Amino acid sequence: MNQAESKELENGAQIKFRTKKDQVEIYKDERWSPFFVKGVNLGASLPGHFPGELSIKKEDYLRWFEMIQEMGANTIRIYTILNPEFYQALVEYNQENVKNPLFFMQGVWSPVNLLHKTNDAWSPEVTKQFEKEISDAIGAVNGEITLPDQPGKASGKYTADASSYLVAWHIGTEWDPEMVENTNNQHSDDPVFQGDFFKSNKDASPFESWLAHLMNHTAKEEEKAGWQHPITFTNWITTDPLEHPDEPLVMEDLVSVDATNIQRINGEAGYFASFHAYPYYPDFLRYTDKYKDVKNDKGQMDTYKGYLRELKNYHREMPVMITEFGVPVSRGNAHIGPLGRDQGGHTEVEQGRHITDMLKHIYREGHAGAVIFTWQDEWFKKTWNTMAFENPDRRPFWYNALSVEMSYGLLGMYPNKHNDLKIDGKLEDWSTIDGSEIRTVSTPLADLKVTKDEGYVYISSRLPGDFNPKENTFYLGVDTLSGGIKNPDFLKGKMLDEGLETVVRLGNDNESEVLVAPSYDFHHRLYVHAPKSNQDNAIHSWKLAVSRKLEYPDAKVELPFEEVVVGHMERASLSNDSMAEWAVQGNVIEIKIPWALLGFSDPSSKQVVSYSPIKKGDIEMPTEKIDGIRFIPWIIDKSSKTVHGLKSESSLIAITDYPLYNWDDWQEVEYDEQVKESYYIVQDAFNDIE
Repeated sequence: MNQAESKELENGAQIKFRTKKDQVEIYKDERWSPFFVKGVNLGASLPGHFPGELSIKKEDYLRWFEMIQEMGANTIRIYTILNPEFYQALVEYNQENVKNPLFFMQGVWSPVNLLHKTNDAWSPEVTKQFEKEISDAIGAVNGEITLPDQPGKASGKYTADASSYLVAWHIGTEWDPEMVENTNNQHSDDPVFQGDFFKSNKDASPFESWLAHLMNHTAKEEEKAGWQHPITFTNWITTDPLEHPDEPLVMEDLVSVDATNIQRINGEAGYFASFHAYPYYPDFLRYTDKYKDVKNDKGQMDTYKGYLRELKNYHREMPVMITEFGVPVSRGNAHIGPLGRDQGGHTEVEQGRHITDMLKHIYREGHAGAVIFTWQDEWFKKTWNTMAFENPDRRPFWYNALSVEMSYGLLGMYPNKHNDLKIDGKLEDWSTIDGSEIRTVSTPLADLKVTKDEGYVYISSRLPGDFNPKENTFYLGVDTLSGGIKNPDFLKGKMLDEGLETVVRLGNDNESEVLVAPSYDFHHRLYVHAPKSNQDNAIHSWKLAVSRKLEYPDAKVELPFEEVVVGHMERASLSNDSMAEWAVQGNVIEIKIPWALLGFSDPSSKQVVSYSPIKKGDIEMPTEKIDGIRFIPWIIDKSSKTVHGLKSESSLIAITDYPLYNWDDWQEVEYDEQVKESYYIVQDAFNDIE
């Protein structure tokens, strides 16, 4: 039985939410009240699974719903039809929380493959498939449909009626500007759309008329089911209706999709505009002085706040909702943003502070809601500046700390030893690990204890004497392939018989990082504009691209290639050890190294990026399966420059004498689910909003 209060209209349809002027309203206690959507997006996958596998269980949803509501959110947004378990769990949860239910927005996924194939939204096959998806979604929400098994899609018998908990329908995905422009060109002589529930005005483009048609279909079909809900379509800054003269990339300001060119002409539930709006993309947010008079609470020019203000003013009295915004927690970075709002490189606390800062701007600028991206980390995601280094078929099976898209969640999905091994220079927790998961690697310097999980290699050792980073530097050479650097300058004239791909250097904060051999550095091999070292023995920092070189005709102005260093190793301290990647106490040293910084494209199948040349036009680096890793540790005295711990009296060091660290391939993952520190910061901010 559906418990949520709703209002019955004259035609017999039920209504729970509606738009009025620039707000969303909720019917509660027999009256309409303003409803600011405090939301979080919910993905469809768990670690070890692609989203089409729909691996999330009913018990997961029930647990998450409680956590989400305790965070202060009132709404979940989902992107597509989920399995019946989601709707069953939501109804069950809300029947236990009748006075304070958790609401949701139902997304309808675009037929993106067909859109890409036809490049024409009005093509009959695209429109027909989209209409069916809308009808199926209405059936799923109302609990009145059985969907057959289809690869990558939800299926089953839907019996739970969640319609009274639905805030709105959210149609489509971020639109490809070339597809939008081609649709407009192909159908420039078509009449504007006029439907029973929605129409497009005389200024509407053919693409906007197509959206009006889809929303008309949605309203018509759900009225048959006895309901009216507000409707919106997905949009993003790239295809917003504003002009961005400072945007360097032509494609990012090529064409507009304008919600004000569409009107709802029948039904009380209404219609609103929705945008995905991040602070670091597109690039005009970095370069524009358009918002120079818009200041934040610190008196700084804030382009994100300025953009939100202009977007709200453009839509006049139409409600505008920001349905995606956020920043990720990650070692990697994918874009530079103003005021430190980069796409990555943040701690959990920094993530929380940036999100709540943006949330306050969205609320204060008069928007109708704010939906954070996202609830849970998603390991299957790809990032533009790391995807070339990964095996796309194996992405969900490991956690890449360099890939920002994996780490947007407020609920962390951590590799399974996240809570088991604390990097603090103490070894007691190593005794709690299953002994079969730990290998002892004997080296001339000391025995190394080595283990791993889905995200990192962990190493601990008792060194021959106390280690003082002010007086000594610890090095850990890493050999995975034939090749690499044999005579790095910090070996002081000693030569290796086999090259190293990477070296972990630990000492003072400014020198603690993972370094890469020039011949192996696939960042430099992939990007012709990346600066290269002229010294073969000058092993250097790991870097990631954050902006390609922009040139005419793709860009209005020429901008340089940009990169950031990502190999820094954070030492544990009393004030911040949750992010620590190495620690030393006396003669005990502990290290935690991300797989990606050792060159792995997929550790679950022991695949690494190889030395093979990149073929012209390739977007993926060549890879090679290895047997394991050789670790070669040594210490250098900073004052005397003496090298300690290498196995040789001569100047030639035989790396092949060092034992191989090996592990079994894995097909299933284990992970620790735990809210991030950002969760509690967001909780405070949500609770401050009425």
